[in-house]
Amino acid sequence: MKINRAIISVSDKTGLSDFAYFLKKYNVEIISTGGTKKYLDSIGIETKKISSYTGFPEIMDGRVKTLHPKVHGGILNIRDNKEHQKAVEEHGIKHIDMIVVNLYPFKEVVNRGCTFEEAIENIDIGGPSMIRAGAKNFKYVTVITDPNDYSEVMEVMKANNGATTEHLRFKLAKKVFHLTYDYDKAIFDYLSGVTQVNDYFID
Repeated sequence: MKINRAIISVSDKTGLSDFAYFLKKYNVEIISTGGTKKYLDSIGIETKKISSYTGFPEIMDGRVKTLHPKVHGGILNIRDNKEHQKAVEEHGIKHIDMIVVNLYPFKEVVNRGCTFEEAIENIDIGGPSMIRAGAKNFKYVTVITDPNDYSEVMEVMKANNGATTEHLRFKLAKKVFHLTYDYDKAIFDYLSGVTQVNDYFID
């Protein structure tokens, strides 16, 4: 699958500048959010704001920004399914071929000590939703959650004229589900240790 459009939304910007410049060499359109967009703009990488693509603003302090049919339809549509492609056309959805996402650093926040409210705000919703959707549709979508994978993705794209292989996409998809399993377990473990919230004791 040739990469034509990518969503990038990361907290860990290690290696991101080189990877974003690489994508631009292959004329990949980059859609981005919040701090990631500001960072990419600051280094001269042209990006489209997620709200410009969806036609809907980021709201509720960023709690809702990527949870939109144009995002998930762009990720989940089956490219060779006529009904899916009819829906894509009817609703102005564009194919999203790559997702580059780091999840909110929940483990790091709770490990350094934080309030219950801070822990709750660091439970990522949009990120896991996007990467799981992309991993489910790995036949068409490349999902990167670890900066250490940028180099392999670039090598594969170089060798395949801007495309990734199904072998690589499947490998990265498995990594996604391991990550989300570990992430949800960390949240469960933390909440299991909470015995009191706002004066109500938890059984």
